[in-house]
Amino acid sequence: MAADGTLTHPVTSDRIRALRAEEPKLRARDFAARHGLAEAELVAAQVGHGATRIAAHPDQLIPLVGTLGDVMALTRNESCVIERRGTYENYHSGAHAQMVLGDEIDMRFFGKHWLHAFALEDGESRSIQVFDAAGDAVHKVHLKPESDVAAFARLVEALRLDDQSDSLVLEPRALTEAPKGDAERVEVLRAEWAKMTDTHQFLRLVSKLKFNRLGAYRLVGAPFAVAMAPEAVGLLLDRVAASQTPLMIFVGNQGCIEIHSGTIETVTPMGPWINVLDPRFNLHLRGDHIAEVWLVDKPTNNGPALSLEAFDADGGLILQIFGSRKHGGIDAFNATLAGLPRKEAAQ
Repeated sequence: MAADGTLTHPVTSDRIRALRAEEPKLRARDFAARHGLAEAELVAAQVGHGATRIAAHPDQLIPLVGTLGDVMALTRNESCVIERRGTYENYHSGAHAQMVLGDEIDMRFFGKHWLHAFALEDGESRSIQVFDAAGDAVHKVHLKPESDVAAFARLVEALRLDDQSDSLVLEPRALTEAPKGDAERVEVLRAEWAKMTDTHQFLRLVSKLKFNRLGAYRLVGAPFAVAMAPEAVGLLLDRVAASQTPLMIFVGNQGCIEIHSGTIETVTPMGPWINVLDPRFNLHLRGDHIAEVWLVDKPTNNGPALSLEAFDADGGLILQIFGSRKHGGIDAFNATLAGLPRKEAAQ
């Protein structure tokens, strides 16, 4: 072990389990970070001791997750965690992306990043955890008292891999792409942006012009993208909760995007965290990680789609918040956005 407490590799699974037994209540992610492990290495060390390696691709895994009934879906990045109760329903496969379009669980999956999956059992606690090539968590499914335990057993039996080794070969973590744009092509960006008829055209547009999301926002200017004060995200959550204005919150990583649609009720700050603590929906956002916030206007056939989008200091997308056309209240949501502080006013 190094002087800072991290483990020197290679490290045996026996050693990981022994250290874990000394700190059983520490969150898995925090334990892994403390000891210089990827979270997937910690989970893999439990294979044969409550963990089972299972097939990871959404096409194999998610239809069987749908048989579990009411569960909790969890997706996170470095700065935000989204947790939604519900049932995985209406699964759609695809060559590049897969979807669940249930009334409560609404998700987009990018199966090429679903490389290591485990079913975990610890007493009454059961979960399914999926990790990417670097061993970072892509998505987790936690069973609740209402979940179907027999269906979980059937899932494990159906997806159990022949390889039940308790160690992993991981790849280096991909770095966040720096903001990318070309000032000489800004007028082309503005002209093409104004012609959009669907929000999904945006990423194709910026890719074609060799921009990325944040690079485009920094260069395109108003009315398409306006820099906002970092506190705008917390203020928006407070105000839509108070007015019961419906919204859509998107939180994701390279392998998964989880979406909450509807209203929120209880916004509770705790230290650096901004928390939404509702009966079937939780959000945990590190407010101190927010380095840039943009109010973005994308034209669509149904009118402008306005969003508030937060980025970290490396330019990584933390979350996006839109109004919800399905649940109504777009005008109220857009009016709330208009009342948030801009970056200039905060200086």
